[in-house]
Amino acid sequence: MLDKNEAPQIPGAPGVEPPSLEEPTAPREPLPSKPDQSAPETGTATGRRVGKPTDRNQQGAYLTTSTGTRLRDTDHSLKAGERGPTLLQDHHLREKITHFDHERIPERVVHARGAGAHGVFEGYGSAEGISMAGVFAKGKETPVFVRFSTVLGSRGSSDTVRDTRGFATKFYTDEGVWDLVANNMPVFFIQDGIKFPDVIHAAKPHPDREIPQAQSAHDTFWDFVSLHTEAQHHTMWNMSDRGIPRSYRMMEGFGVNTFRLINAAGETTLVKFHWKPKLGVHSLTWEEAQMINGIDPDFHRRDLYDAIESGAFPEWELGVQVFPDEPDQMFAGIDLLDPTKIVPEELAPVQPLGRLVLNGNPTNFFAETEQVAFHVGHVVPGIDFTDDPLLQTRLFSYVDTQLTRLGGPNFNQIPINRTHAPVNDMLRDGFHQQAVHSGVAPYKPNSLDGGCPFQAGADLTEEQTRAFVDAAATIAAATKVRANPVTFDDHYSQVRLFWQSMTPVEKEHIIRAYSFELGKCYEQAVKERQLQCLANIDPVLCQEVATALGLPAPAPTEELAAVEPSPALSQVGETWPLDGRIIGILVGDDEDLADVAGVQTAIRAAGMVPFLVGPHGGMIGGLPVQRTLATGRSVELDAVLVARTPAPAPDALTARDEKAGAPGVAADARAIMMVQECFRHSKAIGAWGAGAPLLDAAGVAGSAGVVSGDDAETVVAGLLELMKTHRVWERFGTSPAVA
Repeated sequence: MLDKNEAPQIPGAPGVEPPSLEEPTAPREPLPSKPDQSAPETGTATGRRVGKPTDRNQQGAYLTTSTGTRLRDTDHSLKAGERGPTLLQDHHLREKITHFDHERIPERVVHARGAGAHGVFEGYGSAEGISMAGVFAKGKETPVFVRFSTVLGSRGSSDTVRDTRGFATKFYTDEGVWDLVANNMPVFFIQDGIKFPDVIHAAKPHPDREIPQAQSAHDTFWDFVSLHTEAQHHTMWNMSDRGIPRSYRMMEGFGVNTFRLINAAGETTLVKFHWKPKLGVHSLTWEEAQMINGIDPDFHRRDLYDAIESGAFPEWELGVQVFPDEPDQMFAGIDLLDPTKIVPEELAPVQPLGRLVLNGNPTNFFAETEQVAFHVGHVVPGIDFTDDPLLQTRLFSYVDTQLTRLGGPNFNQIPINRTHAPVNDMLRDGFHQQAVHSGVAPYKPNSLDGGCPFQAGADLTEEQTRAFVDAAATIAAATKVRANPVTFDDHYSQVRLFWQSMTPVEKEHIIRAYSFELGKCYEQAVKERQLQCLANIDPVLCQEVATALGLPAPAPTEELAAVEPSPALSQVGETWPLDGRIIGILVGDDEDLADVAGVQTAIRAAGMVPFLVGPHGGMIGGLPVQRTLATGRSVELDAVLVARTPAPAPDALTARDEKAGAPGVAADARAIMMVQECFRHSKAIGAWGAGAPLLDAAGVAGSAGVVSGDDAETVVAGLLELMKTHRVWERFGTSPAVA
């Protein structure tokens, strides 16, 4: 995996070495992977570690068939004469086309759009009292593969849509694979897994026209959630800034369901899993998200890969909220089996268990990110389940899905899914079987294979023999019913808790999200029904959204809950590290950029990436340009520094670039637009010397979060200080209703 000390300064090079201008003709071995790329550890289908990950790479300098026969021509099919018909005997043509015709596998029904990375998890040793899982041992390093995803969109949809994100982690532990399949929101739409097809059918594009893609701003979604009010809590999270994260690196993860942990003494504890990002939780503004969907639909993928390539390794801390395993499985009046509820962190603090660092990009997207198969049932000794009705369905659904997607029951033998622990499972045959099993007795008991495999003992303290043991949870006498407990009936109090925990600016964003989504609905009844749900959450929220829709605000039909706000739910108010942030430096066509070179050095020293934005590509003042005024947009940047006021470039023609603006202005209109967009999106802005006039041209000079002066060093220091809070939210006020 990538060594941070050897990382390149600017990510994005497509290959490990620059290409030649002419097509190469001298045979050579395949190029190695880029330094930032990694691959699954090389091992047999039965868990034995062999060779190096690169042993799976293509080999040899010459083109071959899939069986290794060298080929001299792959551009012409075999014909009966130059103008004759193609011959059926062309084995190379048939192999090449047949394989191409079968390159694709079914995309995931949900979480189809994803990005993945390799990394390592290091345990803190703090879990010893609650779990015997070896992955949590102090200093223990476990390889991992993480896949982030959106829920609703197809593989070809955009990254920055308003949606829930998946955060699935595969731990290749010494005791087997553990999959922690999480989301970036701690609650789910439904309380019982039997309703999962319903909520997904409602949220997916309408079946008649297959639109709208990758969004919930349509009638069927709001029809379902307004009728099925247990969905209101997740809906509120989705309408908040959590629905449009800035990047995967700045996104929390939650296990959603309540799990049961078992320690070496056999004692059990209930927990909820949390991933806490080192960089803090941060989101896009709604306009940024919309712009990015058109400008760079791969924004989150690119951000993840570029951060790893530049050495700004994404990092999270894994923690748990811990609850006593009581017979009622309640805590502080909250039903721990209800996946639409949270336990506020003020009531049960998150206790850290270990640290996750992502430090390797995939070598091949299909082989790794597309074929990785997660399953909540992949657990190791020390981790077990509860009776959460959503979790119980997940335990069935994940395996069932892989049978279709990955062509049979042997999907765990695909390299990215292979365990690092020895496998002796007595499972045989089936599609894509890659193990070559010996012996004659894949059954128990047997004597023909010497009794092998043997069952592990029940002593949980023996690390060499301990096995997975189902927790001996007591099940109360009951009759079979299709019903929920009464503790599942409260659908509004925690939604109100979330709303009341938001800062005024976050409330404004929620109001805008509801107004936009419901404004895209056609049916008036759906809008009115959802307004009734909002009235049962908060009258201010309901009134503001109703005003936007041009509808009267209904009175609540339920008593508004008295709640204590949870500051942990807000994204605003703290400071965070700046690792991996991108700062754009605007320059003109200048010969001397010595001050800019110094600024670039300071930005890199702070762990960030400087993008030089100039009027043209190539070199300016001896420095390479990363973006031009024609190719760069403000949404790529976390902040902007104006070193010079660029005059209109030669390509600043509206016939060539609609952003160029009218001729005759002193500054390039695209530079003005970049500064204005950053200002509008509450980003920090700085300028010094010859760059200061651009602030006046953009109309932002002297505003909150805009630093200017004659000294570049002072301006940069001020900018970095502003960036620690992610945005300059105080730049714009909020309405009196939510203040």
